[in-house]
Amino acid sequence: MATELSSFAELKKAPVAPAPALVREKEIDAQGRAYATGRRKNAVARVWVKPGTGKITINGRDQKIYFARPTQQMVIQQPFDVSQRGGQFDVIATVSGGGLSGQAGAVRHGIAQALAKFEPDLRGAMKTNGFLTRDSRVVERKKYGRAGARRRFQFSKR
Repeated sequence: MATELSSFAELKKAPVAPAPALVREKEIDAQGRAYATGRRKNAVARVWVKPGTGKITINGRDQKIYFARPTQQMVIQQPFDVSQRGGQFDVIATVSGGGLSGQAGAVRHGIAQALAKFEPDLRGAMKTNGFLTRDSRVVERKKYGRAGARRRFQFSKR
């Protein structure tokens, strides 16, 4: 019994080798593009990223035409700013569903995912800034007997 306890104590003192770090590989198709799907609210974006001059095409139109508001253009540029890869990649995206704000968020999510697949070293920077996490906030559904999701009809005393 004493030998079992002493061997257990020795095992407890023995140094534990750290698990080998997971090495991610590039995920690129035959045309040299990385593909990812981005989602935000009800919008879904299919995004392809490839090395290029920084041209961003959304649903066949230029980014500045499709997303006219500067805030939406800024949202799309955020993954490139964080990774310091501005003007190095061309982006082709098809977006459907939701409104323009949700679509811009979906494209940002897709660009971040695709960049992380194209250059696995960028994954840490994308993750710390929250670009790889899908923002799960969606509009609450309307309930029966209510004017909206939570709003009640006006109370009538008489």
